[in-house]
Amino acid sequence: MSSTLKRTYSTRASTKPAPPSSPPSELTSPPSSSLKRKRPFTDRPPEANTPTKKPRRTLISGKAKAGATDKAKSKQPKLTQLHFSLDTPILRTCPLCDLSYTRGAPDDEALHKAHCARVQRGLEWGREEEREATRAGVEELESNIKLSNGSRGRIICFRPDVGGKIGAKLAVLLETIRLALSSPPLSPAVLQRCKIYLFLMSKPGVGIVREKIVGCVVAQRISKAMAIAQPAEVSAQTNPATESRPDSVAPSSQDALSSSPAGASQSSPAATTLLPVDSSTNLYVHPTPLPTPLGIPRLFVSSAHRRLGIASRLLSAAAATFILGCPLNPARGEVAFTQPTGAGKAVLEAWGRGGVRIYEEEQDL
Repeated sequence: MSSTLKRTYSTRASTKPAPPSSPPSELTSPPSSSLKRKRPFTDRPPEANTPTKKPRRTLISGKAKAGATDKAKSKQPKLTQLHFSLDTPILRTCPLCDLSYTRGAPDDEALHKAHCARVQRGLEWGREEEREATRAGVEELESNIKLSNGSRGRIICFRPDVGGKIGAKLAVLLETIRLALSSPPLSPAVLQRCKIYLFLMSKPGVGIVREKIVGCVVAQRISKAMAIAQPAEVSAQTNPATESRPDSVAPSSQDALSSSPAGASQSSPAATTLLPVDSSTNLYVHPTPLPTPLGIPRLFVSSAHRRLGIASRLLSAAAATFILGCPLNPARGEVAFTQPTGAGKAVLEAWGRGGVRIYEEEQDL
């Protein structure tokens, strides 16, 4: 049985060089071994087979070059010569809200803009706060109050330890009052004995949907206060008669002893020394503490809604409802204020009818 031979073919490229088609000539030099063979097209990487684009060179005329140069020069920022102005202060005090801030500082500018708007027009009391009013224990004391300019509003009252939207709104309001009055913040011990009274003004012709907080009174439970001195007593202390008249005769010691009441000390002064509270407004008090149940540490009305009777309404509501079933009368000295400003002194004199006293915030009951 004869065996058949099968020839197999492979696609593998032969490593042997192909024989030359013609015999080698003596005139030609043998091929150099240092020269590399050209790789087949299929063995090259695809990146090498992709033709690269060469940048096209364009000829730019002289006018185009000049236009491009002028355009590049116009894009350059315009430089400004700055100078130090040592005479112009950077600290500015707003005449509307009395807040001092640094002019040109973004944080101070933003703080002043928001604070000045609240001082002039008040704070918003919206639907979010009204929705939480019942849960926070907000009590409406008076409603449909008509003011002298025709606007209407209402008075509400609540404790200062509320949370949620009302608590956040109260924190912003107290900070606004602190900056407007340049007063220290109320301590937690003082706030525990306080009630907050707000006057909410509704927009004309609109129901109670969107209101503004235009007035606030913080009422505090206290135990003692000092009576305000009368103008005659203040003038007698501030302008004492140091020179005696020529025709007056100084009393002898025997006459002084005989005219003095029994048991009186010889070294006691003729008049009690008054304590100054605010010398700019000529406000002095007697140093003797008197029992007083109600104190007003903070009173605020937005500047656009003053002289409408809002402060008097809030004070009367606080005096009538602060102690349940025991309305207080300021004319009898049952209400006291802390150190008032000039506008605050005018309010306490008009509303208190001469009986309002002065007290210190930090005191024990």
